[in-house]
Amino acid sequence: MAYDYDDQNIFAKILRGEVPNTTVMETDHCLAFRDIQPARPEHVLVIPKGPYVNYDHFAREASDAEIVDFTRTIGKVCDAIGVSPDTGDGYRMISNAGEHGVQEVPHLHVHILGGASAGRMVERG
Repeated sequence: MAYDYDDQNIFAKILRGEVPNTTVMETDHCLAFRDIQPARPEHVLVIPKGPYVNYDHFAREASDAEIVDFTRTIGKVCDAIGVSPDTGDGYRMISNAGEHGVQEVPHLHVHILGGASAGRMVERG
């Protein structure tokens, strides 16, 4: 399956330093930064530095090093912002993909939301 990556999306611009961000953590393969419109007291986005559109694209084409780094960074960010069940009250992690997933930016990203209850996952119906 081919994925068309738009290198003009906002996250690509952040990675190139064209748009400022409030960095929480940076590694060789990913960047974590605060959401500019937080939905909870703690709202951090974690993105890979590679040109991946969504999670299934990343899972199919990223290197093992990118996948491990992304996954470990998510864990480190949860600890750093105090939302891990070991250090806080928990969190919600969301990754949207495609039209039905209501993905707004065509660059893989996960939202880590904590500091307050996120409520039910989805409405039934």
